Amino acid sequence: MIAGLALLIHSLRRTRVFMLAMVGLVAGVQVLFVLAAESLQQFSAFERIALLFPDFVRQLLGSSLITVMSFRGIACLGYFHVAIVAVLVGMTIAIATEPAAEVETRFLDFVLAHPVSRQWIVFRSILLLMGCVAVVVTAMLVSTRAALHWLAAPENSRAVFDVVPLLSLNLAAILICWGSIAMVPAALVHRRSVAVGIAGFLAAASYITDLVSQVWQPLRGVARLSPFHYYNALNLITGNADPGRDLLVLACIAGVCFILASLLFCRRDL
Repeated sequence: MIAGLALLIHSLRRTRVFMLAMVGLVAGVQVLFVLAAESLQQFSAFERIALLFPDFVRQLLGSSLITVMSFRGIACLGYFHVAIVAVLVGMTIAIATEPAAEVETRFLDFVLAHPVSRQWIVFRSILLLMGCVAVVVTAMLVSTRAALHWLAAPENSRAVFDVVPLLSLNLAAILICWGSIAMVPAALVHRRSVAVGIAGFLAAASYITDLVSQVWQPLRGVARLSPFHYYNALNLITGNADPGRDLLVLACIAGVCFILASLLFCRRDL
């Protein structure tokens, strides 16, 4: 137990600079989005910007374009922007594949020479993943609420306050889900780059599949296998999503992958 906690503290120290950079990034981005939303609202520019989108983008987004081109949509853009979500998913994959990195660097030989069980190594990674996700998403939530309070007009901020906690909770769920998926190959391979590559490919393929399924109906059945299918921030903003069901599905995927990763890591040949 004490050795396992020492291992967790060691992992936290190794990721502290990375996490500080991520916290600063998401907090700064959300402040900028709120500033942009307030500026566009003051000049009534949302409708004019919507007209600049090509026809195929309008068809792809449909009624969601109205949601995006509003104060609420721009202020919450960080919760569903492709670049931000990709960076955060990459962060979780990097954290979750730490066991593979420890095998590759032979650090695990030193760890297992002490009274530390293999279950604790995986459990350490699970705790580290969930803790880092909680810190980043909380920073995102706090920065959004603070920016709305100090930079936006009261009538505008009230339209966003109620949806931000729900967006944060669902964002944390999808990040933990992808971290758990990345932990499965990390429990099998001997190189971190291989685990990251597998998880990154699955994440990209899942996102593209879910995106294309919105305009190509034959792909909608396959898209249900994608974790991104159960995180649709635009529907959360408009109130058309079922957050309870989506959270349950993502939690079940994460739980199954965590258990599978633990079983595989305990049985593997090191």
